[in-house]
This record gives sequence, structure tokens and C-alpha cells, in this order.
Amino acid sequence: MTNAQTVAAAPLPPSATRRNESSASWRLTDRIGLAFAWFLGLLFCMITAAIVLYLLVQGITYLRPSLLVTNPSSGFSESQTGGFLDPLIDTVVIAAMSMAIAVPIGIAIAVWLSEFGRPAVLARVVESTIEMLAGTPSILLALFGTLLFEAPWLGFLSRTSGSVVFGRSFFAAAAMLSLLALPLVVTSVREGLQAIPSHVREASYAVGKTKTATTRRVLLPAARPSVLTGSMLGLGRVIGDTAIVVLLLGNTVTNDPSGSVPILSTLRGTGSTLTSYVFFNAPTGDGDQPGKAYAAAFVLLLMVLALNLGVDLVGRRGRSFRWSS
Repeated sequence: MTNAQTVAAAPLPPSATRRNESSASWRLTDRIGLAFAWFLGLLFCMITAAIVLYLLVQGITYLRPSLLVTNPSSGFSESQTGGFLDPLIDTVVIAAMSMAIAVPIGIAIAVWLSEFGRPAVLARVVESTIEMLAGTPSILLALFGTLLFEAPWLGFLSRTSGSVVFGRSFFAAAAMLSLLALPLVVTSVREGLQAIPSHVREASYAVGKTKTATTRRVLLPAARPSVLTGSMLGLGRVIGDTAIVVLLLGNTVTNDPSGSVPILSTLRGTGSTLTSYVFFNAPTGDGDQPGKAYAAAFVLLLMVLALNLGVDLVGRRGRSFRWSS
């Protein structure tokens, strides 16, 4: 090989590669497109920052420690209507119930789609169903839940009056809210399982493990960051919904139990969450107490930001791990 061929075959240094990939060498239309993309990205960041900062400022202005430890009450002024302890507790309760339904079912569906997927026709139907469920407006799920839980055979899960079943309860709201979180859990867990190299499965099979044992003892522990990410994303979707809460949990700001059994009566009754509390006290709501709405929105925003931070930390930890070939 001649010197000229050697020089031609030698790889370009990184500096030369960066110069060739520099936007200065692009066509005018490409540079305009890049500038427009930068503009849209910065505009989106500015809008998001403005919303967050505005809610933070307004929330800090109106938030008082007493609002976190007192329940809503009737009154004519903001000083007489108490705080939002019940909505805050109900938010945690309804989120826990929803994720208790969505996470196990989501993991099971993701494992079946990723590791088994038989029969293939049914797997494709399930995939399409999950995709459609992810794009379904929550108000449609709320209407479906209303029709479902008003059925007499589900009367033990909600408030009843004689033969009339109202279909509103924590059980009904949690069941429909779990459908919002389910696609996020399935998608995240499935991607985590598919990212595991095939040689990990083959090594488990080589030592005599069955497919079920491999999935339970090897794959799912390895996909734990994806499980946590999907769960936190689903949790953020659940605590931020309003339509399902208003229709299936009640359009009130106080808890109204149904029955005499302490815990069961509360779960069969109606209540509220921070989202419905904000909806009720907004300037266009029945309560018309913007200060309370801003304070509750501030607490809800902190919860969402904490979840997003958790998702980012879990995602970074998962990306830091690399499978060896």
C-alpha cells in the first residue's frame, strides 16, 4: 500500500469530523430549520418555566401551615373555610389504590408481551388496546366508570340508597384512574425487558432455569429501574387527573362516608383530591376562593416535581448500567 493510499485510508481526526458536521457547512434551509427548532425548544422551556414560577409565587403567597392540618368547612370567607387536609390525604389514598391495581397488571402484561407474546394475534390486539388506552380522554373513562359502577352487582363498592346505586366511591375512581397509569407502566417495563441482551436469558437457561424462573429471578430484577420509572410516571398521571375524580369520587371538598365500617365506609363514600379542590375553589368554580386554589395547586405542583425528579434520577441510574457482551 502506498503512502497516498495509507493517508486516504486513515480515519479523520475528531476535529476534522466535527468541522465537517458543523452547521456552518449546512445548506441555508437546514440552518433555518435548526434555528426554528431551537426557537421552539426555548419557547417551550420559557412557557413551562413561567407556569411553574407563577404557581410557585402564588402558592407561597397564599400557603399557610394551617391549611395543611385543617379540613375544609363551610363559611363565607377564606379564613372560615378551613384548609385542605382531607383532599391531601385523599390524593395519597386514591393514588395508592390506583397504582396497587395498575402496577401488577402492567408488569404482567409487559412480561407477557415481551417474553411470550403467544398467540401472536392476541398479542397484537393487546398492544393496540394499550396504545388506544393511552390516548383515550379521561372524561370518556369517567363516563364509562359511571355506567359500570352504577350496575346493581357492583353496589357493594359505592354509595347506595335502597335499590339505587350512585356509582361514586374511592373504589370506582381508583379503578378508572388505574387505566390512565396502565399504558405508562406497560410501556416502560416492556422497554426495560427488551433492553436486556439475549445472552442473559441464554445463560439462565444454560444453568437449568425455566422461562418463568428466568423472568421472575433474572429479568424483572434487572428491569427494576424501568418498573420504578413507569410507576412514577403513572402516579404523576393519576394525581393530576380531574375529570375522573369529579365524576366518580364526588364534586365536594369533604369526605362523606357510606356505612358504619370505619375504613370500608370511607372507601365506599365520596371525597376529593387536590385537583378537584383546585377546580372547586378556582375563580370559575363554586367555591371562588383563588387563594385556596393557588395554595393547593402549589402543593400539587411540588408533588409532581418530586415525581419528575425521581423519574429522572431512576432513569439516570438505569442508563449508567451497561450490559457486557
